[in-house]
Amino acid sequence: MTETMALIGLGSMGYGMAQSLLRAGHAVFGADIAPEPMSRFQAEGGLAARPEAIDTLVIAVLNAAQTEAVLFGEDGWAPRLRKGGTVIACATVPPSFARAMAARCAEAGLHYLDAPISGGAAKAAQGALSIMASGSAEAFTGAGPALEAMAETVFGLGPEPGAGSAMKAINQMLAGTHIAAMAEAVTFGMTQGVDPAKTVEVISKCAGSSWMFENRGPHIVDGDYTPRSSVNIWPKDLGIVLDIAAEAKFSAPLAAAALQQFMAAAGSGLGSEDDAAVAKVYARNAGLTLPGDT
Repeated sequence: MTETMALIGLGSMGYGMAQSLLRAGHAVFGADIAPEPMSRFQAEGGLAARPEAIDTLVIAVLNAAQTEAVLFGEDGWAPRLRKGGTVIACATVPPSFARAMAARCAEAGLHYLDAPISGGAAKAAQGALSIMASGSAEAFTGAGPALEAMAETVFGLGPEPGAGSAMKAINQMLAGTHIAAMAEAVTFGMTQGVDPAKTVEVISKCAGSSWMFENRGPHIVDGDYTPRSSVNIWPKDLGIVLDIAAEAKFSAPLAAAALQQFMAAAGSGLGSEDDAAVAKVYARNAGLTLPGDT
C-alpha cells in the first residue's frame, strides 16, 4: 500500500532511508536544514512540496533536542500527521526522552515508535538496517510499511517506548568501546614494529577481532578518514550511555575511558573525521606516524 511519508534529516543515514522508502513506492518528502540534499532527493523522485497530510513521519536527526523540535517546535511536524498517524523516531536518545515523546504524541492522537537504527550509511541505502523498536501494537502496525522498506531486521522489544533506546545504548556502549579498543590495538602494534596493515590482516582472523575492528581498521591502514560515521557522534552517544548508567547507579569504566578518547579527538579538531581517527590521539601521544600522515 502506498503511503505519504516525510523523512526529516537527510544526512548519511537519513538520505539512504529516504531512498529506500521511495524505492518501495511511497510518496516521500525529504526535509533537511541543508537545501542541497533536499534538492537532490527531489530530483530522484521525492515530493517537491511539503505534504499537508502525512501517514508516517520518520525522524532521522542527531539527538533528542532535534527530535523534539521536529515534532513540537515552531512549525513542527506533529500537526501535519493525520490523526492516528505514526512517528518513527530513530535518533539515539535516553529512554526517558522516548517515553516523554510517546506520551506527547498520544495526546496529539499519534502513535510513536521508539526505533533507533544500526547498520551505517551503506545499509541505509540498501534498505537493510537493523531497527531496535518498541511501542504499542498500533505503532508497529502503522510503521509497518516504512519498516519493511528501510530494514532487514526489526527487533520488536515490547510495547513500552524506551526499550528500543535502551537497547541502542547497549549497542553504542559496545560499538564506541570497540572502536577505541581497535585504535589502541593498532597503534600499540606500531610501537612493537607491527605495520597496521599486518595487524588488521592477522587479528581479523583471530579471537581478538570484532565487527568494528574489521570495519574501521582498514580506514587507518588506508589513511582514509572520510566520515562514514564521525568522531563527533561518540561524545554524544557515549555521553547518553554514561548518563543512563549514572541514573542506574551503574559503573561503566570502559565506556568512560572510550568517551575520554573521543573527547580528546574532537578537542583536537578531528570531530568531523571518520571515527577511526581516534587512532590519531594514540599516535600523537606515542609519537607515531600513521599511514597517510606526513
